[in-house]
Amino acid sequence: MANIDQVESTVRQIVCDVLNKKPEQVTLEANLSRDLDMRSMEFLDLYEALDREFNVDMDDEANEIQTFGDLVRYIKSRMTGGADAVGA
Repeated sequence: MANIDQVESTVRQIVCDVLNKKPEQVTLEANLSRDLDMRSMEFLDLYEALDREFNVDMDDEANEIQTFGDLVRYIKSRMTGGADAVGA
């Protein structure tokens, strides 16, 4: 499991693997659906991969994730026990 300092790069690699994207395409501002073409089945694959890597459950708040940056903040907040993951 990645430590808190490695979260962004690890999540980026997982997103690249699931969506078959290059790392430079996966910016903090990239919208997962619009910019990275993520579809609903890929969301499920991504969430499963993130759960395996970080041992975090994706709860209802995960529905608010829009961008790669939101996703990184969400994972970091779950690792540190915080509750303000998305939109921070």
